Amino acid sequence: MTHQLFYVAPGALEGLTGRGDQVELDAGTTRHAVKSLRLAAGDRVLVADGTGTGGVGELVETSGPCAVVGLEELTHQPAPAPRLVLVQALAKADRDLLAVATAVELGVDAVIPWQAERSIVRLKADKTAKTVTKWQSQLLTAAQQSRRYCIPELRDPVSGTAVAELAQHRHRLVLVTHQDATEHLGETLTDAMEQAHHDGPAISEIAIVVGPEGGISQAEITALQDAGARIVVLGTHILRASTAGPAAVAVINERLGRWYPPQATG
Repeated sequence: MTHQLFYVAPGALEGLTGRGDQVELDAGTTRHAVKSLRLAAGDRVLVADGTGTGGVGELVETSGPCAVVGLEELTHQPAPAPRLVLVQALAKADRDLLAVATAVELGVDAVIPWQAERSIVRLKADKTAKTVTKWQSQLLTAAQQSRRYCIPELRDPVSGTAVAELAQHRHRLVLVTHQDATEHLGETLTDAMEQAHHDGPAISEIAIVVGPEGGISQAEITALQDAGARIVVLGTHILRASTAGPAAVAVINERLGRWYPPQATG
């Protein structure tokens, strides 16, 4: 059985080595652990700081407002290279949030909300903060569910053709999913990675752009292509806004070997 993961404040694990150290869960996390999950002293749990450091421990105190975990070991999960970013268009019926949650569980490292020209959902000035909070909560919940020590980064939203600015970074490969594309995602990714390996520049980040229900507009496609993005197709089927992103993440994970544990050295 996999132990439940709980996040502690960034920096809470700094300077700790593991065995013999103790760390507190905040009051809200404690209520969830004790009241909802029915955990008690003696139960083993995972703790992480949300930036890559975490480990296993045992609940040693649960009667107070803040539970105490006695740590047994701490490890650091290194950030994968290249980083994988999902640029997800806003979609109705929370399909965008479903896409984000699934992509986080599959290993995406950062998410960018995109108000595309054809997005039915609009980012209104007076509700932007609420929307961002909702997305951030989704990232945290999905990361916790999948036992990730590092919570993916939520970057600032982009609108319309401004998404093309992402492709202007020389170390970022931008792949745009579109049903009419002639290049396949997997093959395009492999070719780009091989070219970068032999000729440079190195690719430090891969961004996958997914449009809304109505698709990506021609103006957005043109802007992205002009900036250097590659337009790719996932397969023969038309995918929903909630499934295209996770499907692309799965293909990229397989091509880059991210599904597999690092090979032992020495």
